[in-house]
Amino acid sequence: PEEGAPHDRLWLAFPTSGYALGESAEEIESARTTWAAVANAAAEFEPVSMIVAPRDEDVASRYLDGSIELHVRELDDAWMRDIGPTFVVDDERPGWLGAVTWVFNGWGAQEWATWGFDAEIGAAVAELSGAERIASSLVNEGGGIHVDGLGTVIVTETVQRDPGRNPGISREAVEVELARTLGTSHTIWLPRGLTRDAQKLGTRGHVDIVATITEPGVILLHDQRDPAHPDFQITAEVRQVLSEATDARGEAFRIINLPAPATLRDDEDFVDYSYVNHVLVNDGVIACSFGDARDADAAAILSDAYPGRRVVSVDARPLFARGGGIHCITQQQPAV
Repeated sequence: PEEGAPHDRLWLAFPTSGYALGESAEEIESARTTWAAVANAAAEFEPVSMIVAPRDEDVASRYLDGSIELHVRELDDAWMRDIGPTFVVDDERPGWLGAVTWVFNGWGAQEWATWGFDAEIGAAVAELSGAERIASSLVNEGGGIHVDGLGTVIVTETVQRDPGRNPGISREAVEVELARTLGTSHTIWLPRGLTRDAQKLGTRGHVDIVATITEPGVILLHDQRDPAHPDFQITAEVRQVLSEATDARGEAFRIINLPAPATLRDDEDFVDYSYVNHVLVNDGVIACSFGDARDADAAAILSDAYPGRRVVSVDARPLFARGGGIHCITQQQPAV
């Protein structure tokens, strides 16, 4: 279903090691505080479950709201959107919940990634949720797809057809597997993702930082308006594809431009800060903020895009410094 459909709960994982946690005391505190801020904000709207490594059970409890359910499993990383399952429902089977478990190989076997434990998290969350597991042989991540619940899915050439993920795979083979697992019938292929996301600690082009379907027929598009930023050209390319695309019903999309933050660079390079990378919860939106001049405008656009939902913003700079955002660390379990 579309992300805005009612949820039973939201899943996250608590940062435990490596670059996601950091090395210095300051970095570790920043990671734990930020992941917890997202979880605690979501817990105001719906039940939240958190996977924690055995060594972190006690420390996680100190950061998290007491209502959050903890499940102890070994972890390498903490990007639940990518290591967890993608949940599906079946209109012909009321009460049934499925969990698609993709093959996870560290975003295309990136040299800095480890994934021995994370590759098992999809199956673990499927079991914990009581869902029927639907195993896929496709190397894929939840951040690499967006659906409208009516059969449309948006993907990226540089993710599903990445030689490090699925070498030599055709568009048709990807579409057949997405149809089998997700029930989709119409696939839109974006040429690539944002510039920073193609660099170290990036995913090589996840769609969930570029565009999202707010409701059938409506897309929020990351809009980099400064020609000095390399994403200015990428925005133009993606907008062209989406403006010519139709959804599974054969209808054209209405595209809403969601301005990129005014901030262009951090200490390393051009940023990929994106307000598109928010997560929907029951009656709410957990949105990214960046201490930026456009934070308030973006929150207002999100409020208009999701009538009746309260927008709660969390400073996402510590997440983006590690290669992702709020959508990337969460995975919704739809109500059945």
